[in-house]
Amino acid sequence: MVENSTTPAPAPASLLLAGPTAVGKSEVALNLALRLGGEIISVDSMQVYRGLDIGTAKPSPAQRAQVPHHLIDVAGPAESFDAARFVRLAKEAIAEIRGRGRVAVLCGGTGLYFRALLEGLGEAPPADPALRRLLESTPLPELLSELAQRDPSSYARIDRQNPRRVIRAVEVIRLTGQPFSSQRARWDASGSGAAPECAFGLSRAPGDLRQRIDERVDEMFRRGLVQETEGLLKQGLAGNRTAMQALGYRQAAEHLAGERGLAATIELVKIRTRQFAKRQMTWFRRQLRLNWVPIQRGQSLQETADFLEKEWNRFSGDTATR
Repeated sequence: MVENSTTPAPAPASLLLAGPTAVGKSEVALNLALRLGGEIISVDSMQVYRGLDIGTAKPSPAQRAQVPHHLIDVAGPAESFDAARFVRLAKEAIAEIRGRGRVAVLCGGTGLYFRALLEGLGEAPPADPALRRLLESTPLPELLSELAQRDPSSYARIDRQNPRRVIRAVEVIRLTGQPFSSQRARWDASGSGAAPECAFGLSRAPGDLRQRIDERVDEMFRRGLVQETEGLLKQGLAGNRTAMQALGYRQAAEHLAGERGLAATIELVKIRTRQFAKRQMTWFRRQLRLNWVPIQRGQSLQETADFLEKEWNRFSGDTATR
């Protein structure tokens, strides 16, 4: 019998887990990381901020003690944080995790960060303070009209209800004279090392997800979201335009300013979160190539993790025999 002397290809070293808010990503990722010998990299534009704990559904200290988590609490509430910084820190974390022979589990719902990590940041210029102030004072419909005329491709894909992203797209167009969409560099597979070998998306039926969102929002306010927001405002949260976009915090700040009562605020957060989840699903389906895993009502997240573990092992086996 002749032995095969070919060295097996290494098993995959990273896994991507995406999906809308409240779908159950964090619990599934924790379960998988424990089984696979992994560490979790948060792909969440709001969990990077220290103090934004309740409203971002940040993993608890006990969960972080079970499995190392990266890119959580890396910026102050008044500090600037963008996709470029995320990519730099995420690549460092991936290299460190792989260097320890462990699995990097990229888990989150911020599509922009996923795309920046996987495809590159492009060559867009830095923000121009004067132009940015002008655009921020321009009505959103006017900005969308300009974007549709000057860059139909970006207009078709962008989240039109997110002023921050629309402003950035128009800003880049005005600064460069070129479409924003043309300045996105493709990810270089030979050099980045960031692309996950297994990429999954978690989904739920609309009614099921809506119930989970409503329950999560109620729990956040019970745990003290208003009080947390009050403390963060004293630390400069209001001056951070990015962090103030975090669902729950902006509405809680408006409640504290007397704009609406608590019950109306809670209901508004539920509505905004449902809308956000719908936009997330649309974005992920259009922009990322994911293997979608539907979670049925009543199905435990451990069962979902069981399925994903089998898929991981199957892919690992296929890779090792190539």
